Amino acid sequence: MDDTLRERVEAAGERAALFNAVKHGSDPNVGAIMGPLMGENPDFRPHGDAIPGILGPVVAEVAGMDESERRERLADIAPDLLEELEAEEEADDRVLPDLPNAEEGEVVMRAAPNPNGPWHLGHARMPAVIGTYKERYDGEFICRFDDTDPETKRPDLDAYDAILDAIAFLGFEPDRVLRASDRLETYYDHARELIDLGGAYTCDLSGERFSELKNAGEPSPNRDKDPETVREEFEAMVAGEYGAGEMVLRVKTDIEHPNPALRDWVAFRMVDTPHPRPEAESYRCWPMLDFQSGIDDHLTGVTHIIRGIDLQDSAKRQRFVYDYFDWEYPEVLHWGHVQLDEYDVKLSTSTIKALIDDGELDGWDDPRAPTLASVERRGIRGEAIVESMTELGMSTSDVDLAMSSIYANNRDLIDDDANRYFLVRDRPDDPAVVRDIVGGPETGQPPLHPDHEERGTRTIPAGRVRLESSDLPASGGQVWLKGFGCVRHIRDAFEYVGDDISMVREGDVPVVHWAPAEEGLETLMRTVEGDVRGYAEPDVADADVDDVVQFERVGFVRIDSFDPEPSDTDAGPTGEEDLVAYYAHP
Repeated sequence: MDDTLRERVEAAGERAALFNAVKHGSDPNVGAIMGPLMGENPDFRPHGDAIPGILGPVVAEVAGMDESERRERLADIAPDLLEELEAEEEADDRVLPDLPNAEEGEVVMRAAPNPNGPWHLGHARMPAVIGTYKERYDGEFICRFDDTDPETKRPDLDAYDAILDAIAFLGFEPDRVLRASDRLETYYDHARELIDLGGAYTCDLSGERFSELKNAGEPSPNRDKDPETVREEFEAMVAGEYGAGEMVLRVKTDIEHPNPALRDWVAFRMVDTPHPRPEAESYRCWPMLDFQSGIDDHLTGVTHIIRGIDLQDSAKRQRFVYDYFDWEYPEVLHWGHVQLDEYDVKLSTSTIKALIDDGELDGWDDPRAPTLASVERRGIRGEAIVESMTELGMSTSDVDLAMSSIYANNRDLIDDDANRYFLVRDRPDDPAVVRDIVGGPETGQPPLHPDHEERGTRTIPAGRVRLESSDLPASGGQVWLKGFGCVRHIRDAFEYVGDDISMVREGDVPVVHWAPAEEGLETLMRTVEGDVRGYAEPDVADADVDDVVQFERVGFVRIDSFDPEPSDTDAGPTGEEDLVAYYAHP
């Protein structure tokens, strides 16, 4: 083998070894790169016996590099291969599939909430996914309030801002915010055009009678009205001259269509109940969601729609309208419903609202409520929810979301910043107990954070202490009070033994948390399972409201309120506690 060929083998071998090592995150070997190397370089094959000996030193050199050195060297000699690897790695990190027929800077997607109440956790999936796609494609995120049902799904005036706050909590900001109830005249104009195209007719049959005819594949006698009559009757609908149920406008489809749900569906109906928004309260002729949403999706340039698998008929209905107007229908992706564990309360706006009205929940941010307002008050970050929601992908089957997934993501976000404190819970099944300590230091000095010595320590008075009864050792037994030392339980008191940590390391002495009996802060910790009372160490008062801290051996909490001199009127849910904290998760 001449020197030129040897140099080519060495160069190609280095490229292959680096590519293999970076791709798999492990040391390369000659056997792993021989196949690809020979396949890409046919002129190497006659020298197959000699090539492993040439590759050996090259592969050994790559094996001696760390990850950053391998990437840096690959960028120098084969930047195209590094770009290929990085593209693969980015794709692997994407749980969400690429959008079909999507172009950079051209993707427009919309969340279309009904503002009949603040959002529960299931609602977070749509903005989480749309916001992620917006960032991936440098696209546009529209929030359109589909509030054209002033009776059955009556809008809640507070929900408009509450939903926008929820989107902001998740880390996104819509590029445009629309309210369908502001756009009635636009829908009327398109209905008039549809009538002129022969694509709609007014119908005064009762719903029951039309259903009988529809199911039999027979047309309504109103179907062949001339356009002038239809136009006059529609204008009477717009003017409010009909009452609820007296007249509708139907889209003319195929009365013998195999799917009866698509036969001459209703586009507009009369509603006697005024809309709660003053700007819309005078209207009585309201579009059905499939008509309104279809028109808006086209006019706002939506390119990709995500909707539930149970709403497949919506696209089929809307396509009839799009065909009349000669519009191109957006790409549609369907997904299944999200099912959530942990909560006893159903993921339903109406169910949660009823529980609040009945006094069984304190409000939308009650820790027992499966709502975004609740988890935000508990100290769970929107980023953690978004990550868990996007990890669900786009399956058309119903998917289960474990709250433990959100908790794990949130723990990664908050653990480093969360200072540590002690809370001794005083529960009916595990009441707190008080013991005097004989001997030993006057205070305990546990660290504020075990990984951040520079933050210093807390000071906990130690003459008389409080423990959870389940942590109390039997008479003669020993226990290690974190940040203080080892004590022995003797005659309803603790005797200080010492601070030789080897007793703990050998596993002979359990480590427990504690609080001062006299100086502890009376604390109410609100949880998904219900309220828990206890006593926190006094230094937790150094935390600010909204800080997330960890009660050691209990879990992470968000400080909700602090009042060292509580009264019956201004201190937490009961007026008795110094501190109110909302439990986030373990």
